[in-house]
This record gives sequence, structure tokens and C-alpha cells, in this order.
Amino acid sequence: MLGVFSYILTFFPVGNLGSLLRGERLYDKSMPPVAAADLQSVLDSDLAEALKSGQLAPSTGAGVSIAVVEHGVARVFSYGTAKPDSIFEIGSITKTFTGLVLSQMVQQGTVSLDEPVRELLPQGTVAKPAAGEITLLDLATQHSGLPRMPDNFHPADPTNPYVDYTAADLYAFLSRQTVAKPAQTQFLYSNLGFGLLGQALSNRAGMAYPALLEQEVTGPLGLNDTVVSLSPAQQARLIPGHDSRHRPVHAWDFDSLAGCGAIRSTASDMLAYLQANLHPENLKPATSSPAAATLSAALTQSHQLRADALDGKIALAWLFQSATGDYWHNGGTGGYSSYAFFNPKGDYAAVVLLNTTLGPDGSFADRLGRHISQRLAGKMAFALAN
Repeated sequence: MLGVFSYILTFFPVGNLGSLLRGERLYDKSMPPVAAADLQSVLDSDLAEALKSGQLAPSTGAGVSIAVVEHGVARVFSYGTAKPDSIFEIGSITKTFTGLVLSQMVQQGTVSLDEPVRELLPQGTVAKPAAGEITLLDLATQHSGLPRMPDNFHPADPTNPYVDYTAADLYAFLSRQTVAKPAQTQFLYSNLGFGLLGQALSNRAGMAYPALLEQEVTGPLGLNDTVVSLSPAQQARLIPGHDSRHRPVHAWDFDSLAGCGAIRSTASDMLAYLQANLHPENLKPATSSPAAATLSAALTQSHQLRADALDGKIALAWLFQSATGDYWHNGGTGGYSSYAFFNPKGDYAAVVLLNTTLGPDGSFADRLGRHISQRLAGKMAFALAN
């Protein structure tokens, strides 16, 4: 299922990224840094061909919502079939929320980063290894050595693959796999690892992942449309997803692996989330709960760079691209793809939410997200035409 290196970190098998990874992608002309207030007019031009006959053409059913903030000026706008309040699956961007839940629980003294994950599982689930074992930090930095997916992942319904993978399935896999940490580990993207992290934190908190997410992150931030399960009113705003051939597909539901990709959200909510990441020091929580009191420190802690990853470093789930200064993550499910980034040095951030999954040449949401980052920075930008 989702999972691609370098520019696409999702749930599918590694595919052919085509010209993007071969360095053959054409560029649009560079221009001075674009302000958030002017980005839509620039994208109107940059996306003209894609809207006429490409990835966002009327025949595709595609819609994209974009939110951007730069020096405190925010804008939310949409193209195609999307509306500004459309709800999308955000896929693996969920991992950054799970990383922040971990950071919150560390700040609250509920867990520690170097705590073995074994200690957060039901007693007797897996034996203590003779040597080193996987910690919560290992899971959050993708350095656990765990495979991308468990070998007992066999969906009954391939159109909704995660819905029937239960905690019992996860624990059965771990009992055979063990939680021994390899002597030498390197960055290895694992949906299993983040699913395990979410399940382990839920165990320690004594509540299901959706409730823990609301208590620690979405409630204090006032993100009312950032949820795992949709209300009837929210379901009406869920924009239908499409596969790579633009055919409608089933939405995805999660059980024990929710921490790796279960969240749905809107561009506006994601922008509020990115603004909190961009300026934790200015955070004004929406509640006065104990979780709200630790959130600013938890956000700052979650940005600390802890290990090598791809062409830069990794914090708690967030990847850091050294060349641009962007913290970033992306995602993709069977019918959606997404890209989010924030740049503290440049004081800007943006998110792209698309109701179409990855194509043969990778993710259009990735390309558009990186294009926006390049426009905000005043650099040559990846071309968005066919």
C-alpha cells in the first residue's frame, strides 16, 4: 500500500516516479517571491493548461483546495470541483499529527521519547529483546527498522484496505517480528511503524486514537473539521475521491493503523495547523484544557531535527529539506493526495489537498505543493502543465 521515497510518502507500493526523479521535469520561469495575497492570480496562470486539458480538466472530476500563509497574510482558494470547505483524506500527513500527540504526551510526562514501545503494549504481547529495542522516538523518526507494512496485512476489501486490520492482527505480527532494534538503522519509511505508534499512545492514554487526537491536538487548536470519522454534515462535504484514471473510488477507513493515515481535513483547518507549527510561540489555544497548556512547547519539541532522512533530516514525523528550509510531509490514499509544508525562516506555509490519487508519474499534489514553495521563495518552479 502507500509508500514512496523522496517526494511521495504515501501508502502504495513504490512506483515509477518518471521524469520527476530523473531530473527531467520542466520549469516555469522564475519570478520575484510571490506574496500570499497574490498567489491565486499567479496560480491561475500557472495552472491554466492543467485546468483546460490536464490533471484538473473538467472531465477528470478533480478538485484541489489550497491554503497559504506568508508573513501573517492567509488565503484559501480552490479549483475544479473543490470548494474552500471541501473535506479531503490527508493520508500520511496524519503522521505529523501522531508525532505531535507523542510530543504532547512527552511534555505531560505520560511517556518518554526513549521509552520502549513494548511497554505501551498489552502485557505479554511481545517478549523483551536481549539487546536494544524499538523506542517511541525510533517509530516517530522512521528509524525503527520495521518494514513498510506487516506481512499479515491481507485486506478483505481492496477498495478499503485498512478497515479490517485490527489491534489483534498488529499484535500477532509483532509477536513474530519482535521489537528488537537492528544494530544499525537508517531511514526506512514505515506505515506500520506510525500505525504502531498511534496504537501504543492510545493504549497508554486509555482511549481510542480519534479521541486522543481530539484531546491533544485538534481540540486545543480548534480544528473542528480535522477528524477520523465524519459527522453526517461533514460527510456531505467530503469531496469524492478518484483513482489515477479519474474513476470514483471508495473512501478509506482505519482501525489499528489509524496513526499512519486516517485523518480527513479541510484546507482552512490545515492552514490553522500549519500556522501553529510556523509560530508555536504565538499560539492561542481554543480551549483551556491541560493539553492546551503544553501544546506550544510540544510543537517546538516536535520540530527538533533528530536523524538523517532523504535529502535532509527528520523531526517527529516532519521531514526537513536542508536546501529549502521547508518542513514537509505528503500523503495519498486510494482517491486523494496531499502536500503540506512550513518554512520558519521564510515565514510561510501552504497545503495542497487533491481528490485524485497518485498517477504513473507520481503525485500532482506534490508537484503543485513544491511549485508553491518555489513561488513563495522566488525560485524556478516545477511546471504544472501536462
